[in-house]
Amino acid sequence: MAGFYGAILGLGGGVLLVPVLTLFFKVPIHTAIGTSLLCVIATSSMAATNYVQNKLANVRLGMTLELATTLGAICGGVLAGLINWDILCIIFSFLLLYSALSMLSKKESRGVQLNAPIIESGSVPSPLDPNLEYQVQNLPAGLGGNFSGLLGIGGGIVKVPAMYLFMKIPLKIATATSNFMIGVTACAGAFIYYLRGDINLLVSGISILGIFLGAEIGSRIIYKIKTNYMRIAFILVLFYLCLEMFFKGIKIHFLFFG
Repeated sequence: MAGFYGAILGLGGGVLLVPVLTLFFKVPIHTAIGTSLLCVIATSSMAATNYVQNKLANVRLGMTLELATTLGAICGGVLAGLINWDILCIIFSFLLLYSALSMLSKKESRGVQLNAPIIESGSVPSPLDPNLEYQVQNLPAGLGGNFSGLLGIGGGIVKVPAMYLFMKIPLKIATATSNFMIGVTACAGAFIYYLRGDINLLVSGISILGIFLGAEIGSRIIYKIKTNYMRIAFILVLFYLCLEMFFKGIKIHFLFFG
């Protein structure tokens, strides 16, 4: 299920996998995170293969935004010991709430975007609808959104809203592009966790099998899922993470919030 939702929503699957491993299988949190990073690579590898082949992912945009994501991760490593984590959790919870409310009020655009493109030369035909063309807009805002990875939570939960809300990318293309990007980001983190001995190869191997299968199914049926259903599912995830981050920031922990 983590691979399925990760492929469809562009999240990688860690949002679901880490709580399942820690709460139900009693895996230590650091091992669960390391396993999640490896599974994100598996999700990205499987889903991105289908998305790039079918031209659903915007490869050029993904490579551009990956620069901001990488720099944000580096900044996060530097700032981690300088800023109170509880304060960051509360700030980030309000950022997630804002993103959820913005996506709730936004409707999927139809027709041709008229603003001048920034990344692509000319409008880009959507593989989902030959009559729909989109253009990448507000690149600085999109880059800024991807810098939010310095808050300790990056991945698709930041990338997808940044592309969808700021850059006016159709939601399915945003999730496909996010899947193309997240594997690169997860590689660096997984390598660090492996060197620290926080990756259990047995747990990771079994999890990756399920993730790989789920991502294969999700990346093939995304074309048949209505965009509005995807938007609602993503909004629910944003609200969940908003509550999780807020309660962690104020030191209140419930069963479902770790």
